[in-house]
Amino acid sequence: MGKKRASFPRIIGLLFFSVAILTLGVVLDRYALSAFVPLEKIPEKAVEDFRLIAQGWNTIEQYYVDRSAIKPREMTYGALSGMVDSLGDTGHSTFLSPEMLKAEREFAKGKFQGIGAEVQMKDGHVVIVAPMDDSPAQKAGLKPGEIIIKVNGDDITGLPLPQVVKRISGPAGTSVTLTVLNPKTNQSKVHKIKRESITIRNVTWSQVPGTSFADLRIAGFSEGVTDSLTKALQEIKQKSLDGIVLDLRNNPGGLLDEAIGAASQFLKSGNVLLEKNAKGAIAPIKVESHGVALDIPLVVLINGGTASAAEIVAGALQDHKRAKLIGETTFGTGTVLQEFPLSDGSALLLAVEEWLTPDGHTIWHKGITPNFEVALSSDTTPVFPASEAHMSVDQLKASDDKQLLKALSLLASVSTSHSP
Repeated sequence: MGKKRASFPRIIGLLFFSVAILTLGVVLDRYALSAFVPLEKIPEKAVEDFRLIAQGWNTIEQYYVDRSAIKPREMTYGALSGMVDSLGDTGHSTFLSPEMLKAEREFAKGKFQGIGAEVQMKDGHVVIVAPMDDSPAQKAGLKPGEIIIKVNGDDITGLPLPQVVKRISGPAGTSVTLTVLNPKTNQSKVHKIKRESITIRNVTWSQVPGTSFADLRIAGFSEGVTDSLTKALQEIKQKSLDGIVLDLRNNPGGLLDEAIGAASQFLKSGNVLLEKNAKGAIAPIKVESHGVALDIPLVVLINGGTASAAEIVAGALQDHKRAKLIGETTFGTGTVLQEFPLSDGSALLLAVEEWLTPDGHTIWHKGITPNFEVALSSDTTPVFPASEAHMSVDQLKASDDKQLLKALSLLASVSTSHSP
């Protein structure tokens, strides 16, 4: 079933009861249900529920006036999405269409085609969790927390997430027009975005102009991040820099193993996280040995786009008092997802374990609160290493990135206190 991953938002047929529906009110027997589930696995109580689904399906087939709108596969995916949504695990457990599953696997490998934005269903709306670094979505100005209300001029309100993702997705070179609403200002904007082939650079760093500090960014936790992080930290050590700003803003997360490996680069011992299973049993996940940045002063930047695996790292560093967190409360994903493939290439991602910070704090639906609350205005673009490398000291000081400036100020005081 593939690698475990920390719960993270999705990037942007199978008929689950395989039976011919003959007439309204048909009795759906256990033999028919066995096309999807072996007979011995079908609970008696499920028969009535499957019959109800069959009645609804047949009623639509027989009476709905817009015949062109009846699309069996989309009806099926909508039903599967509804089943998972009924669990109340909004933004975590989810149904993935084949297109969504392909995009997620490409993200895990660090390469994909599209606009480069993480989206999630939240409170009935399709919400942008984070645009990826140097992606078409980021270049277009999409912001975390904005709500997608139209795709190519069509209202998508009420559509299941798989349908919305399918409309946004597409091959490199093609374009999509998104209308987004900023819930803070209640203003909407229209963005025409050209899809691209995107190679994710998950780890980047630059020496902050006019300082002896490194600005180190982790943009996501796909395969190989721990190795890339280790290499970056070794480069920072070779330059004998005095401190690190670890930027986890707009990091949507990724693979659990990479989060553990990344956190372990900064921690000497103890736990990275605690895992709680469905029976309530709690198992500690230990820090891995041989971290390369165990003593250098460290501060961490977080915001509402910091999710999943990024929250694991931030929570571990905060609980171990290894670093202060600066910014805004994180997104609040706190489950380990397991992929359960379905027969047509789609899949269910179900929360099989909940993760807690080393001190036992729940992050699920709550997020991690920073030590220093510093908000950015909705029109401020965070300063990341890629742009910072070309900035002067005056340009950096004049930037609106108050979170980064606060981090540098705090790091300067911490670094001074550690001087001989």
